[in-house]
Order: sequence, then structure tokens, then C-alpha cells
Amino acid sequence: MDWDKLRIFHAVADAGSLTHAGDTLNLSQSAVSRQVRALEESLNTILFHRHARGLILTEQGELLFDATKAMAKRLDAASARIRDSEEEVFGELRVTTTLGFGTMWLAPRLHKLYEKYPDLNIDLMLEERVLDLPMREADCAIRMKEPSQADLIRKRLMFVSMRLYATQAYLDAHGTPETPQDMADHRLICQNPGSDQVSAGAVMIQSLLTNNIQSRLNVNNYYGVLQAVLHDLGIGSLPDYIVEESPDLVRVLPEVQSQEIPVYLAYPEELRHSKRIQAFRDFVQEEIALSRKHMKEQGNL
Repeated sequence: MDWDKLRIFHAVADAGSLTHAGDTLNLSQSAVSRQVRALEESLNTILFHRHARGLILTEQGELLFDATKAMAKRLDAASARIRDSEEEVFGELRVTTTLGFGTMWLAPRLHKLYEKYPDLNIDLMLEERVLDLPMREADCAIRMKEPSQADLIRKRLMFVSMRLYATQAYLDAHGTPETPQDMADHRLICQNPGSDQVSAGAVMIQSLLTNNIQSRLNVNNYYGVLQAVLHDLGIGSLPDYIVEESPDLVRVLPEVQSQEIPVYLAYPEELRHSKRIQAFRDFVQEEIALSRKHMKEQGNL
């Protein structure tokens, strides 16, 4: 099969549109269409069903797309390794993690990484969905559970726990709960226990809700929970690392906390020798060590 035609087929299958694929490839729609048609003729099969809303792969097209995705993944990995200098760290690094950890812990520290490696370009993808690292949806991930995908290098970075926090202003106005039962007189700010979150946090929330809490604010990420707590709306369930960045928060009911949640760094096996990955890994490990030391000195661990 013609490599160039396969490249064009892959772009069309990925975009689901001749026009969008043409924009990506800097080719006209008619040129893209001719190449796809020529590939279909050479294979003596139909690769796409064509309709008004775009293109849908046929069964044969799906088989070929699986093959070209694997090819693209390997080419991306090879390209990344070729671009990695023996002595310098530069180029793009795609990092994925949760919205809470990314906004509240990682992003505020990245200036240190850029100071050391000014030619590094980081694409930070913050979402709860677990991206497919072997298929190169991202180069590395920081996740609140051990990744289950194959062909990944995994390193446990630390443990975190979910705890209860409020501002002193809120506690002065509404009182400080002494027992979990006292939470019935307060507003609980948390992620919905049925949402996509770490199970340890959901278990803690479910336990708290048995205390007949009448007022609750559900937010679908921890950054939103933090903002609500900082604006004196109630008592929030937040990860323990938040106190280092928000020292004005007061811990409530110290005996209430979730089980420890492991935090992992993961990246594909083929990026083991990537200078960018090594630089990011070392940076995260150093920052976690400093963070945990600081929290211990403050008595927050």
C-alpha cells in the first residue's frame, strides 16, 4: 500500500471529513478525495460510507484505521525520541492530570520547570477522563490511582487524603462542629458522591451524609469546591495538599478523613529515555518532596 495514501486515509478517518482532513494536510478536498478513492481501488474495497453529515468507516475501513493508528503511535514515539537531545530539554510535552491537581498543585509550580528549561513547551490537559497513553493521547499522566493500561512505566509519587476545611470567617459566623453529627447544622461542599472521582473521597462523603446534612453544594471538581469554601459558603471536602497553597483554611473535624489515595506518574515504555519525560519526572518528584516537607513542618501531615 502507498504510504502517502495511508497517511491521507488516516487523516480523513480521524477527522471524519474530507474538508477537515484537507485543512490538516494542506490539501484541497478534491485532492484528498482522489487519494482516498485511489486507495479504495487498490484494495478493491469501500473504506467509508458517505452521507450528508460526513464520513463513517466501513468494517474494512475500521480494520485499516486500527493499523494506521498503531503506525501513527509508533511514528510519534520515534519522532519524540529523535527530537530529544542528548544534552538539552526542548520541544512539546503533553501532560494530563485531573482538573483539581492540575490547577491547585501543578500549575502554580510550573514556573520552576520553565526557569530550568525555557525551551520546553507543555501542553497541560486537565480532565477526569483517563487518556490513552499507549495511543499517545498524552505523553505522561499524573493520576489518583494506579494506571491499568499495559506498556506503561508507573511510579508512585505520594499519598493524599480527603479532609474537611472551612475559613475562619465561616466558623466565626456559624460555629465549629465538634462531632460529625454537628455537620447537620452546616453546609457541606463536595463533589457529588456519584460523580467520577476517587472512591475514597466518595466513601467519606457518603459517611458524612448519614448525619442528616440538610444543606449541600455539589461541584464537579475540587477547584470549584475550593472557591466556594474560600468564599465562606460552608465546609468543604478537599485533598490535603490544598492547605499548602491556601494556608488560611482551617481543618474541621480532624478525626474525619478519607483513606489514603495513591498518586502515580505514568508514561509509555517507549518514552523511557525521553529527556523531556525525565526532566518532568525529576521536577515533580522534587516538588512533592518539598511540598510534603513543608506540610509536615506546618503540622498538616
